[in-house]
Amino acid sequence: MATDKDIIVAIELGSSSIRGIAGRKDVDGSLQILDVVERKSKNCIRKGVIYNLDKTIQALNGIFIQLREDLNVYINKAYVGIAGQSLCTIRNSASKQMATKVVISNDIIDSLRDSNYNINYPDKVILDVKSQEYRIGTNYVTEPVGILSNQIEGRFLNIVIRSSVKENIQKCFDAVGVQIIDMYIAPLALSDNILTDNEKRSGCALVDFGAETTTVSIYKNNILRYLSVIPLGGNNLTLDICSKQVEEEEAEELKIKYGTAFSDMSREVVRHIPLSFDPGTTIAEDVLQEITEARMEEIIANVWEQIQQSGYADKLLSGIVITGGAANIPNIEKAISHKTKSDKIKFAKSLQTMIKPGNYANVIQEMNSNTLISLLACGECDCTDVDPNEIERMRLEEEENRRRKQEEEEERKRQILEEQKRQEELAAQTEKASKQQNETSKKEDDEEEEEEDKNKGGFMKSLKSKISKLTKMFTETEE
Repeated sequence: MATDKDIIVAIELGSSSIRGIAGRKDVDGSLQILDVVERKSKNCIRKGVIYNLDKTIQALNGIFIQLREDLNVYINKAYVGIAGQSLCTIRNSASKQMATKVVISNDIIDSLRDSNYNINYPDKVILDVKSQEYRIGTNYVTEPVGILSNQIEGRFLNIVIRSSVKENIQKCFDAVGVQIIDMYIAPLALSDNILTDNEKRSGCALVDFGAETTTVSIYKNNILRYLSVIPLGGNNLTLDICSKQVEEEEAEELKIKYGTAFSDMSREVVRHIPLSFDPGTTIAEDVLQEITEARMEEIIANVWEQIQQSGYADKLLSGIVITGGAANIPNIEKAISHKTKSDKIKFAKSLQTMIKPGNYANVIQEMNSNTLISLLACGECDCTDVDPNEIERMRLEEEENRRRKQEEEEERKRQILEEQKRQEELAAQTEKASKQQNETSKKEDDEEEEEEDKNKGGFMKSLKSKISKLTKMFTETEE
């Protein structure tokens, strides 16, 4: 489970499968692979080009859902490789004439590049431009800045692709809500990770044998000189074997196990290979070899034709470097050597990018994932973000907390009002009781006073009666 940030994600849109990879890059450039997800693409991508947008969107959506679940982070950005049958290079030149001799500056070079970029190719878009050389007078240089001249011609190699290829990629990623940080030209990313500086400088051709396409990239003096995509690949061999009433999955296995790109010996005993769906049905090994050899001969012939068209066939001092899934066909080096009459054929077995040991080391090796790793190595930015569902959850939680606090505040106010009311009622009751008590006390006092008065009145009456009697008694005595 990945919880830290700085997770880079790259997507390869292959003819046999769409692959997503997530990793983290260390300061030394080495990669830690965190996850690899794959979805079959035979029903949506042909010759490296998207032809069914809906199914491609479904595959991409499944890949990003799986990456998010596996890593427990929200991924909404990615780096994407762009390639396909229409990818190629076109040479172009742009010149500038000055009234007097001036020192060639970067501004002059930029104006030449801008002039080159403004060229219009019908139904094509320029992905990148590689400066080849600059002609000043009769001299050709690669670094013209600082040279005194009144005229300069820049020669450029424009890397172009059909406009719809790039547009369809963008549509698919927009549909799944994933931002494309950058589109890298897949063959160039692969070349930078496979070829050494010495190979690029001395001259070499990198041939990537893919499922439905074979890409030829030619370098000389550390500059890309030519790029072409041939619409033939390993799947053509598989389909040829399928024509012998063999299931596609088994044909793929037979191709690698018994096929060959070059056979220079005859067998006295021919082995018959039983087929899995019916052990009683067999296919002769020499038939498999004839099929695979014929098709590989056709592909290699096209590769050699592209190398010759580049004009650098006799300048490749480092020869031909091969890679890709279909490059695993036995004896492919012999077949290429036989066609090109060159013994400088090398199988690219490792990448310059160092992969840290981990759970996905074997998976990466089995997937023939050189291009996928190269795309990941190009990435720099973190592809994670806050999950919008989490944002919504936090918003709802904040609203709930605010509502709860409001209810608590209202309840507190209600309790205060009730307490105040209770206190007022209690005070009123106390006052009433006090008043009643006072009234009762006053009544009692009045009654006591009345009784007292009453008692006083009786006493006086009695006293008067006694005095009257005594007076009467004295009066009678004197008489």
